[in-house]
Amino acid sequence: MARSVLNTNDNIDFTKQPMFFGEDLQVQRYDDMKYPIFDKLNQQQLGYFWRPEEVSLQKDRNDYAQLSEQQKFIFTANLKYQTMLDSVQGRGPCLAFLPFVSLPEIEGCIVTWDFIETIHSRSYTYIIKNLYSQPGEVFDTIIGDEKIQKRAQTITETYDDLIASGYKWHLDNKSVTEYELKKKLWKALVTVNILEGLRFYVSFACSFAFGELKLLEGSAKIISFIARDESQHLAMSQRIINNYREVENDKVMLKVIKDTAKEVETMYDEAVEEEKRWATYLFSKGSMIGLSEKLLHQFVEYMANRRMKAIGLTPKYDQKTNPLPWVDHWLNSKGTQNAPQETEIESYVIGGIKQDVEKDQFKKFKL
Repeated sequence: MARSVLNTNDNIDFTKQPMFFGEDLQVQRYDDMKYPIFDKLNQQQLGYFWRPEEVSLQKDRNDYAQLSEQQKFIFTANLKYQTMLDSVQGRGPCLAFLPFVSLPEIEGCIVTWDFIETIHSRSYTYIIKNLYSQPGEVFDTIIGDEKIQKRAQTITETYDDLIASGYKWHLDNKSVTEYELKKKLWKALVTVNILEGLRFYVSFACSFAFGELKLLEGSAKIISFIARDESQHLAMSQRIINNYREVENDKVMLKVIKDTAKEVETMYDEAVEEEKRWATYLFSKGSMIGLSEKLLHQFVEYMANRRMKAIGLTPKYDQKTNPLPWVDHWLNSKGTQNAPQETEIESYVIGGIKQDVEKDQFKKFKL
């Protein structure tokens, strides 16, 4: 936790503060900033604001009922996994990063980031409540799913490590070294970058494949909105990482970056292998038109190369071209064309489920 929610020292120039572990923040001002790019990213994210209820899932309910058992397995497994990850991200950035931020423009980004992740979690609830006759059965099996738990473990561990070390630093900054503290921060930043830029994409591709088949198009549209948001969060984490590499001139962090280069490469390797195993698991009971285990493996390598290059690492995987080019128009939701009457709701909510209807509510109703 921050030592104070309002720093009353009036002799601090926040354009000269580090991004993290500097002075506690004062007035939230956005006229004179060290890194205006973060405010621009925040404004873009706020401009994307949306609600899941704006998308109708009436057709999706019928589509889901007609899916094969294998298709239902793929869709449900991915939905559960996405719900788990966004549950972590719905609190992780604020708990792990926000207490240690020293710049108001980054503080604003992180607060919006967490808020948007909560919309994602609500979106998965909206889909589950509309498509499944027993939504509780889906939610109740998420925590107990070992494959989902294992994939979330790496993310939660790096968050928890940073939180624990950060609390020690706040209570007594001599109980943890600056090097140790910044190493925890660096690993958490890289983990989040991998999460936002790689770990969702097998699931995204499957959701978009259904949309390409004209199935579950409302759900695919919601997922495309989520993917657009995650791309924005990825840009935020990339900017923080690249600032440390290129412009912050933080000697301790630069040493951390140099010392952990092999460890970061291993983190990417592990994430790529986990995503490949997930793809293998999804297709263990059969395939679906437009996707295969092999294509998803290639897609993961392609995305990993892009993400590594964006933060100054050398791409290392064989796949240099996108094996799923049709995914791009879903990831760029501006290129997604859906008739408004089919998916988007302009002024009211439909496709929702009312839970408090009495058994004899329509007893006197006559046609």
